[in-house]
Amino acid sequence: MSLNERISKIIEYSNLTPSEFADEIDVQRSSISHITSGRNKPSLEFIIKIKNRFPELLWDWLVTGEGVMLKSELPEVEIPEKAAEEEKIQPTPLPDLFTMINEDEEFGTVETGISEPQATAGESLISSPSKASEKISDSQRLENSAENLLAQAIGNQTHKIKRIVLFYENGKFESFEP
Repeated sequence: MSLNERISKIIEYSNLTPSEFADEIDVQRSSISHITSGRNKPSLEFIIKIKNRFPELLWDWLVTGEGVMLKSELPEVEIPEKAAEEEKIQPTPLPDLFTMINEDEEFGTVETGISEPQATAGESLISSPSKASEKISDSQRLENSAENLLAQAIGNQTHKIKRIVLFYENGKFESFEP
């Protein structure tokens, strides 16, 4: 069945005259006549207008003529009971940038819930530093070590900051360039 014949069949399905059909999908009346007579072929825009007005039509049938014309004519697929139960379970959405940042925590310290890596054959597992070694003893001076670390970090910095962007809860943002 040619595309022109399929469009004629859609006009019959709609129970509209060719003029009413043209008005319904917002095209010129003459274009319906030219297409159904075989003089012209419909454009993609024309086909999209038909599909938008009649969403129950299947794209495969409309474009290629394969399969059935309407979605309601598709054979019912029986879903096993276990699969039907799994469909009811809604998957948890993946977090985005803003849901990963908690207000109570500093930027970049969000826990991801990722377990420790496992060493496989041929690999050695480097353990992460223990929390006990990270604690600062009372005898250390915090001010000097923090200042020294900051000065050292700035001195060792090989990449320069190009831009800092702050995102606000209301959807606005600010961009700062040094």
